[in-house]
Amino acid sequence: MPRSPAHPDRRPAVVTGASSGLGRAIAVALGAAGHPVALGARRQDRLEEAAAEIRQAGGEAVALPLDLHDASSVERFAKEAEAALGATEVLVSCAGDVQPGDSVAMRPDDFLRQVEVNLLGPQRLLHHVGAGMVERRRGDVVFVSSESADAPWPHIAGYVVAKTGLEALARTAAMELEGTGVRVGVIRPGRSATEQASTWSEEDLVGHIEAWTRWGLLRHPGLLHGEEVAGAVLAMVSMPRGTHISLLEVLPEAPVIGGTT
Repeated sequence: MPRSPAHPDRRPAVVTGASSGLGRAIAVALGAAGHPVALGARRQDRLEEAAAEIRQAGGEAVALPLDLHDASSVERFAKEAEAALGATEVLVSCAGDVQPGDSVAMRPDDFLRQVEVNLLGPQRLLHHVGAGMVERRRGDVVFVSSESADAPWPHIAGYVVAKTGLEALARTAAMELEGTGVRVGVIRPGRSATEQASTWSEEDLVGHIEAWTRWGLLRHPGLLHGEEVAGAVLAMVSMPRGTHISLLEVLPEAPVIGGTT
């Protein structure tokens, strides 16, 4: 049986990609802010650890398996999250995967998998969660994008195309949902300290870093951390009704020249 909110301020949230990196930090921050959180990802053991961290801090959390490549998994996740916590008020689509591959050389099947997890999966989740938000006339949808959607990075073609499409989806949905009480926004992080690219070969990593430096995309060594991106998500979903942040770009600050910090 779906749970009823204890009071009007109870706003259950679902977060994808919540087993590590930005997604985990966002889920923990939402839990600390009082949101019951349904965490979704494929790595169930890591997911359980994150949910336990939220509960140990006094929050409410449930860990649910989610594979964005699998349409049935997405639908099941949306239903189980609502059954466990009540009607979803906040959707944060953060799951992502970046694999190396050029526009010409990348196998079409590999390109498709990048589009599936970074674009088709979020749209599926929006389909299953967004309808209830529209019916209730309230809700916040946050898509976590990438700076590569604004200025393409070479040699990760599938990821760039998918994230660019994700931002187009967000803008279109925001227009379509205007006046329904459902707000749609994009968080666009810059380079972040996550596990992405940790499975790449040394050859790919070194070669692509050289190319990105040549294109001026690695101007300084600064990196974002999960807590900083989580703060941006909280700011977006906590805005008072009658206001709407449609795009929030969060970039790492360059180290102070000649400074000690």
